[in-house]
Amino acid sequence: MAKVDISLDAELVVEVMVLAGIGSPQDAVEAVVRDYIARGHRTEARVEFKERAVREAEAKPQEPQG
Repeated sequence: MAKVDISLDAELVVEVMVLAGIGSPQDAVEAVVRDYIARGHRTEARVEFKERAVREAEAKPQEPQG
């Protein structure tokens, strides 16, 4: 996998390390990025599931009322 070098504010990285409980700055930031991506995928899956349920409910023929 290709690597990217970036510069971040030291206080920001230390905060991430403390919150994540990870001693390595590289590993802490990587964990945060991976978590962010995973949350995005979970959100997409939930939205897709809800939209599919709405479409299926709308597609069902309505029973006669009255």
